[in-house]
Amino acid sequence: MGYTRSPLRRGALPAFGTALVLFGVAACSGSGSGPDTGPQTVTLWVASPTEAFTTNLVNAYNKTHKNQVKVTGIPDDGFLQKVGTAAGARTLPDIVVSDVVYMPNYTSKGVFLDLTSRVKALPFAGSIAPSHIAAGTWNGKEYGIPHKLASSVLFYNKTLFKKAGLDPDKPPANFTELLSAAKAIRALGPDTYGFDFGGNCGGCTAYTMFPYMWAGGVDILAEQGKKANFDNNTVKQVFALYKQMWDAGVMPSNAMTQDGSTWANNFESGNVGMMAQGSAIVGALQKQDSFDWGVAHLMAPDGSGGSTFVGGDSAAISASSEHADAAWDFLQWTLQEQQQIDIVAKNGDLPVRTDLSGNQYTAKDPRTKFIMDGVATGKTPFALPFGQAFNDPTGPWIAMVRGAVFGAKPDDAVRTGQQTIQSALDSAQ
Repeated sequence: MGYTRSPLRRGALPAFGTALVLFGVAACSGSGSGPDTGPQTVTLWVASPTEAFTTNLVNAYNKTHKNQVKVTGIPDDGFLQKVGTAAGARTLPDIVVSDVVYMPNYTSKGVFLDLTSRVKALPFAGSIAPSHIAAGTWNGKEYGIPHKLASSVLFYNKTLFKKAGLDPDKPPANFTELLSAAKAIRALGPDTYGFDFGGNCGGCTAYTMFPYMWAGGVDILAEQGKKANFDNNTVKQVFALYKQMWDAGVMPSNAMTQDGSTWANNFESGNVGMMAQGSAIVGALQKQDSFDWGVAHLMAPDGSGGSTFVGGDSAAISASSEHADAAWDFLQWTLQEQQQIDIVAKNGDLPVRTDLSGNQYTAKDPRTKFIMDGVATGKTPFALPFGQAFNDPTGPWIAMVRGAVFGAKPDDAVRTGQQTIQSALDSAQ
């Protein structure tokens, strides 16, 4: 699974590219309504990195409702395969909580119940994270709702900025400024680096590089994930920035081999000036007091715009559920203001509703408010073979990244990547 869900929650790191099963099941039919005549037990599957988050919501619901929700955590590296097998056998649980990037994989095969009318009837429907709703929409019908959000931004070490003679309250606004700042921070000493990234991690790099491309105006997965658009100047500028930083020695040497397992360690230790990362590290950064830090948009090469990859998890009801009404009662309850503020935001996570970005917990820290405000215009990529094309450690995306950043012929790497990613998209249609 990708770090789109919960990048770098220590002890719960997803394994990239290890669950790449595409569903070959026949479209599941069924009304999704069943004998919900009395107290019901609703079953829910969630991948292990999100299990604790989901359990907090479930425990609060179970204390106040006759219906009960039973959570089963599934090891992350076997989640897709287990769901695929259960879908084929029509033995799915009532609710499936999945990494949002895999929603098209499910919805295109009829695995989930159409929730369109239920979602649209919610009084706050217009404020539910729009990119998550779009990722769960197939042929105009909505099949999922956001369950947990994660958003990527540029984190920077204000303490190192100040030591390097840079303005700690003025983060880089374009690629020229970013490269200059990285070099200035690297000059502070042999153990201090200007920038870091997960250079051997497909999900990490998709999560943090896509926003530069979107900010530059490029629809890299156009026509609802049918057309790859990577062989262009904007994408080449993104890779060129990273290659310049790598060649200039402003990155630590383990950036080349970083597979995501210790992705944030160097930045959290205070030895790295800047890093594109996910909102899941905010809690750890807030708890430390060894350095000051800030956040900024992941910007277009010329600074003309900014964007974010809105990752995390979506929740859906299986098409074969016999307790769809009870399942929906839980799901819509999780979206309500009290739960989003008193459980989700209070715990340091991002609420899934843009109208709640000013709640007392999120707004208490301007940095978390900044991250949350980006959700309204952020994007979630849409591609049927996202796992094999982008998260697979041997897939075409990471091969393109590594060739363009660490290789001698970056243009060739981009050209080949464009072709192989397009082939993956074509084969999944």
